[in-house]
Amino acid sequence: MKDLEKRNLKDLYINFFVGKNHKQIPSAPLVPENDPSVLFNTAGMQPLIPYLMGQAHPYGTRLCNYQKCLRTTDLDEVGDTTHHTFFEMLGNWSLGDYFKDESISWSFEFLTQVLEIPVERLAVTVFKGNDLIGFDEVSYNKWLSLGIPESRIAKTEKDNFWIAGETGPCGPDTEIFYFRSNDEIPRDFDPEDDRWVEIWNNVFMQYHKDEKAQITELPKKNVDTGMGVERTTAILEGVNDNYTSSIWQDVIAKIAEIASLPYEGNERSMRIIADHIRTATFISADYAGIKPSNTDQGYILRRLIRRAIRHAKALNIDLNSNWEEEIARIIIRKYENYYSELKENEQVVYDVLKNEKIKFNRTLEKGLKEFEKVVKNNNQIDDVTAFHLYDTYGFPIELTLELASERNIKVDIEGFKRRFKEHQELSRTASSGKFKGGLAGNGEIETKYHTATHLLNAALKEVVSRDVHQKGSNITSERMRFDFSCDHKLSSEELSQTEALVNKWIKEGLDVTVKEMPKAEALQSGAECMFIEKYPDLVTVYSIGDVSKELCGGPHVKNTSELGHFKIIKEESSSAGVRRIKAVLEND
Repeated sequence: MKDLEKRNLKDLYINFFVGKNHKQIPSAPLVPENDPSVLFNTAGMQPLIPYLMGQAHPYGTRLCNYQKCLRTTDLDEVGDTTHHTFFEMLGNWSLGDYFKDESISWSFEFLTQVLEIPVERLAVTVFKGNDLIGFDEVSYNKWLSLGIPESRIAKTEKDNFWIAGETGPCGPDTEIFYFRSNDEIPRDFDPEDDRWVEIWNNVFMQYHKDEKAQITELPKKNVDTGMGVERTTAILEGVNDNYTSSIWQDVIAKIAEIASLPYEGNERSMRIIADHIRTATFISADYAGIKPSNTDQGYILRRLIRRAIRHAKALNIDLNSNWEEEIARIIIRKYENYYSELKENEQVVYDVLKNEKIKFNRTLEKGLKEFEKVVKNNNQIDDVTAFHLYDTYGFPIELTLELASERNIKVDIEGFKRRFKEHQELSRTASSGKFKGGLAGNGEIETKYHTATHLLNAALKEVVSRDVHQKGSNITSERMRFDFSCDHKLSSEELSQTEALVNKWIKEGLDVTVKEMPKAEALQSGAECMFIEKYPDLVTVYSIGDVSKELCGGPHVKNTSELGHFKIIKEESSSAGVRRIKAVLEND
């Protein structure tokens, strides 16, 4: 197999698919612009939702990329050999172009010829069919023709059918597995055998499921594939611990050096520090400008940094040293050639990590004082107090147990575990809504609100200042939220003028037009955009009459008369130099 320490898996993958007439598209930012269902991009397909739904992509019908992804639904699992919060996903897509035959052939060719994986180490699953949709015979026969024996093709139902939610585009998928073990490879493939590890998934969106569960063939069929960089690299390098692969070796070595401890025996804390500092580095460098806070993306960032600090403390690392910057610097150097924002915002990353570390150290000091109060007149710490120390002051239970043990004080550890489990379940439930992703959040109402943000941006430039620029937005089916650069609280007159101007443009029935052009030409024409660095060389420009022109991925209405009545319901501060407007669209 290829030596991935000398050649990066991302480069091999992109070069292969570009050779198959795919266009490489840039990785979308970690923080999605137009998908309110998620805090972060959780999969390679997520930024492509409008195009999978039928919108034309400026780069054509064959696309490939590596995408930054972030998931926290398994946050408490990080520390084992395989889980990560941030990860990279390789993907190639067909938007109504090729289908199962080419997709499967190229996946097989890449694995066996480019990565030189022996065929005998591969196995696959295909959709076996159900009452609504038949067996995926095309995929099954294709694998047979490529040399995968019948005994290595498993037919399943539950794990081989993809749909984002209850309704919408859907279809069978075929998953590719690699036998990661020194044991003799069994003749028959059992997907439940943990020695077989999934490395690639090809989804074939060929059906549509409606609200009545009726399945119909889609006139335009898409292919969506995904392969995780971290998992595949570990597999190809023959390691059972992802953190010993070439992706992590230098980061883990630096942590071991800072802690003056070996990796062996300290694996869990070192893995958590490595993973969380990497993720915090990417969040902090994102053009969305996320800072640690107690809500949404900022809460995730704060939680990751503080968890890394707790495990640094467990390794007796001097928290007052610049240990976090040393680790972040290695990560930035490793990825900066692929993601330019890391180099551009390098100092921002160091400042975010350092400032949060200082704040958390103060919190830990307060926690120590709280601990002293608790134990002053008590010979035991109940579950409520133990969890309060953890949840409010960031005290890991290990620290509470250690301090209590020194004073011969008992801790209700079983009660703490029950409370901690309840906390995990609540977090997971909350995250499931915020991290669901999929082909959601792009309905008719959201499309109207998205178009309205363009009108609001243009109106603010007319009423407040030409220097107003969009800094972010969040859209749901109930309302829109728009952040913009501004050095003062808007007066009631400015707000009423802005609202009136948006409604004037809506009543004028302005056409919304779209045009593809080179990025340089778009900027020269006066088109505005947020985060110019994220756009490819060929861009989509949406114009609303002659009042608005922006680089954007959509979706939009065709005419402003479809929007209804625009009403501002709140104006407030978002952060230093940034104001926030919340608005709704009402039926006329």
